[in-house]
Amino acid sequence: MATGEARRRISANLARIEARIARACAQAGRERREVTLVAVTKTRTWDEVLAAHACGLRHFGENRVEELETRLPKARTSLGQELPTWHMIGHIQSRKAARAVAISDLIHSVDSLRLAERLDRAAAEAGRTLPVLLEINVSGEAAKYGFDAATAGPEDALVAELARLEGLAHLSVQGLMTMAPIVADAEQARPVFGRLRLLRERLQRELAFSGWHELSMGMTDDYVIAIQEGATLVRIGRAIFEPQDQA
Repeated sequence: MATGEARRRISANLARIEARIARACAQAGRERREVTLVAVTKTRTWDEVLAAHACGLRHFGENRVEELETRLPKARTSLGQELPTWHMIGHIQSRKAARAVAISDLIHSVDSLRLAERLDRAAAEAGRTLPVLLEINVSGEAAKYGFDAATAGPEDALVAELARLEGLAHLSVQGLMTMAPIVADAEQARPVFGRLRLLRERLQRELAFSGWHELSMGMTDDYVIAIQEGATLVRIGRAIFEPQDQA
């Protein structure tokens, strides 16, 4: 069972986060139900995961295939029928595609056609259709993964490249994901989030896919801005799990 201390800390943090999410939705003329809070459990203890679950969270995100593989047996033992939705949000090496398919409910980080093809083959072998998001490098930072959409020219090429995903019958593209640069002022991330939303709208118009409704963007320092710009999934770790004066 989760300790009372962890549960009290997380409950207090969630109250603060929920108030900020509700306020951001109201400012953008959106309903609160349009935004899913994904608790990022990277480096967190199992006790903290249990505490977050006890506080009502049902969406959890992991960065590494290996870490999620260790979470699943514990969840089945501890949580019974109240299993959460598991999001794979970190970079996936192509050689680990089959393992990612076996453990993920939604993969946020499909960052290349090569990986998409590997995941499609693995999903076919597993007899499932895998929900995925396409990771887009909007900021142009060399250290970030993702399809290139940093400038107008590559965006045209990107649309043509992504059209090739239509032939991958075992992937269900649900939308896009991005990571904004680390900046001193969260407002500086707004153009990145706005650009992803506009790209999603273009893809909805130009590609004959049924998905594209999700936008995974925004973390602890910038999720309010991301919601104002259309985020449907926000990935929050530190603000949930750490003491409030550090969140």
